Order: sequence, then structure tokens, then C-alpha cells
Amino acid sequence: MALSDLLQKKNMVQQDETLNIPRHIAFIMDGNGRWAKKRGLPRTAGHRAGVETLRRVIRFCGNMGVEAVTFYAFSTENWKRPTEEVETLMNLVVEFFRSEIDELVAEGAVIRIIGSRLGVPQKVLETIEQAQERTCDNHGIIVNIAFNYGGRMEITEAVKEIALKVCAGELTIDEITEQTISDHLYTAGVCDPDLVVRTSGEQRISNFLLYQSAYAEYMFPETAWPDVDEEFLMDMIRAYNGRDRRFGGVK
Repeated sequence: MALSDLLQKKNMVQQDETLNIPRHIAFIMDGNGRWAKKRGLPRTAGHRAGVETLRRVIRFCGNMGVEAVTFYAFSTENWKRPTEEVETLMNLVVEFFRSEIDELVAEGAVIRIIGSRLGVPQKVLETIEQAQERTCDNHGIIVNIAFNYGGRMEITEAVKEIALKVCAGELTIDEITEQTISDHLYTAGVCDPDLVVRTSGEQRISNFLLYQSAYAEYMFPETAWPDVDEEFLMDMIRAYNGRDRRFGGVK
């Protein structure tokens, strides 16, 4: 990031010292393909531009004091996309961590890959496991990458694990609580998202963090993911501060 950009970001933060910063922000990174098509580029170019945005967002959120960010990188349904596009997405995961891991380690980020490992190419598995291992002792921002992820699958797997514990006598039915379910999700140990942002204007959640985002604030800006920058993120945080969060109660 250029010095001018850092100074601009510092000024934005100073002007909004009273802002309530979300503890956890989740992003559905949508619009890469449409961003590329609008510019006469292949969809794969949009995904590469989206990786640059991922870097910006992680750094910005870390500097703002956000505790956790979750990015919807590849869903269980994305395997249906053209082979070339799927291969590009897989290669981008490897490229991202190989190029960014040293800085993520230095900045104290904790990388967590949430989703199924089934069907994921070996080189991708090795890369993401190494990223998790190298950052597991860090204490900075938690970066969840939802990869080969589906919310229904996540809940199903949690139910199976709980059922096995009941069958083994490790847990009784009466001991099962909402916290029990949370503790068996991929995001166990991480606070639920306060804010979920889906870029590019689509107004659906697409099987993303179904259990965790029950009381999250949702935003559906028209901006495509590759165009997300620091000013956009500040606008989202300001808008979040304008929401009246009652969690089913009355103020």
C-alpha cells in the first residue's frame, strides 16, 4: 500500500474514533465475473483482481481492530462451474498463500480454512494446511477462508458429530444447547458475524454461515468485489453503526 493510501486511511479512522467496529465481518465475494465481462476480460481475470481485494480487506480490517473476517471463497456448488474457472480458483488459493503467508505471519493473523477437504486437489490441501500450521500460534485477526464450504453441509456434519457423542454416552440429549451446536461448527471458537456483506448487488445468502448469521446485519451493495477499497469498507462500517440491533428485544 502506498504512503498516501496509508495516510488517507489513518485520517478516516481518526475522523471516526467513536465508531463501533464489528467484531466479525463476513464477506460474500461476488461480482468477479461480471467485473471482468464489463471490461472485456475473461472471468478468470476477475478472480485474479478479486484476490488483490482480499489482500486489501484483510489488512484494513486488521488495522481497524476487527477480530475476525470470513470470506466465501469457494462453495460446494462452485464445482459446477467451467473446468477452466475451477482450476483458476484452485491455483489462486495456492498463489495467494504462497505470496502472502510471510506477511500474514508477521502481522499476527490466524488462518482458518473452513469447509470440506473432500475433492480438493492435493496441492491446495498442502498449501492451506501449511498456512494454518504457520499461523496457529498467532493472536491477531482471525481470517476464515470458507473453501469448499456449504452452510447446510456444515450443520449436517455438526449434527452427526453430536449424535455420535450421544450414542457413545459422552453427551445426553438434554445437554444439547445452542452452544453445543456452535461448538461443533467449522467456526467453533469464533464469535458470530455482526455484519455480512455481499457485493455486486445480489440479495441472497447462498448457503453461507446459515447458523452463525442469525442476528447479523446484512448489506448488499452494488459494488463488485474487485472494486472494494478502504473507502467502501468505511462506508459499510458507518452504515452498520446506523443499524438498530435489538436481537429480538425492544429498546
